[in-house]
This record gives sequence, C-alpha cells and structure tokens, in this order.
Amino acid sequence: MTLTSHDVTAVLGPVDEALLAEIVATGATPTELSEAWAWAWINSDEALIGEGRHLPAGTVAALVDLLSTDQEDWEE
Repeated sequence: MTLTSHDVTAVLGPVDEALLAEIVATGATPTELSEAWAWAWINSDEALIGEGRHLPAGTVAALVDLLSTDQEDWEE
C-alpha cells in the first residue's frame, strides 16, 4: 500500500505541499515512512548502530534524506 496525503500527515503532522508530493512520489509504505521518521527524528546514526541497527537503505534511506533536508531548512 503506497502513501496517501492522510498517511503522511498522520505520521509527520502538517507538512508543506512540496514535501508531501516528494514523499508520496517515493512510493513508500506507511511503515517505511514511520521508520524513516524515527531515523530522521532521532538524527543519530551512531546511537542506532550502537543498538545493533543497520543504516536505512532503499526507500527508507530516500525518505530519511527528504526529512533531514526539510528539517535543516526549517532550522535555518
């Protein structure tokens, strides 16, 4: 099941239309978005690797990049 705009806002809360479109265009599932959000929110690859988790790959990695870029833009 691919993401809908409702799925995206259920996980992330309100997001701008451009980011919403980019996220939906990845073809990700709601589970992949939730996993990516956890990675981007924690924003600490070293801590998660220390817990024995692998770095994200594929769609999840693409989503992490989108979310991390959006977070950096918001902080500026």
